[in-house]
Amino acid sequence: MRVKDLPELDRPRERLLRQGPRALADRELLALILGAGRPGRDAIELAARLIDDQGCLATLAGADAHTLSRLPGIGPARAARVAAAFELARRAATGEERRRVRGSADLAAVAAPLLRGLRHERVVVVVCDAGGGVLRVVPLTEGAADRSLIPVRDVLTTVLSTGGTAFGVAHNHPSGSLEPSVSDRRATEALRDAAETVGLRFMDHVIVSETAWARVA
Repeated sequence: MRVKDLPELDRPRERLLRQGPRALADRELLALILGAGRPGRDAIELAARLIDDQGCLATLAGADAHTLSRLPGIGPARAARVAAAFELARRAATGEERRRVRGSADLAAVAAPLLRGLRHERVVVVVCDAGGGVLRVVPLTEGAADRSLIPVRDVLTTVLSTGGTAFGVAHNHPSGSLEPSVSDRRATEALRDAAETVGLRFMDHVIVSETAWARVA
């Protein structure tokens, strides 16, 4: 029976919404990713054929987009969707999408996309778990062109409310200078002392420019 001939409540999308994805067979889940079938074959039939042609779902999951695009009824757009879905599943299973801060360079790399290209100073807090896995990257304050604002209490509140146990702070200098100011150094000391008081690990404070970074010692 084709999908369009099924009662509406028995169709894959409606069953997933009503019962959850575990209620669906492999071919039905794949059919939802494909979105539609081809002339003479609906999405579920096409999905079943794809799995059969590759031997099993695991083999299909390992096929690259170019291989998939050559299969009957797929083409580049559907191949890209299928490859992307399997890649997301792999990343979710292995945790590859979780960035990790192992040192100052990692801290700068995580914060840089939120700091470069600005004409004013911004402070970013990078919240991590005990292993350095990034839980959240938060733009905390927006400062003037010649000074940054690093409110220690707000930094700690952000970390604790996120459930983090470690954190680092980064800010930019619109002038391009990587030389820490007196206030930058004072902020670093205040952050270090405050983190110790509440049992958090303060990883570092870095300055990020358009092309480089430096620690605030």
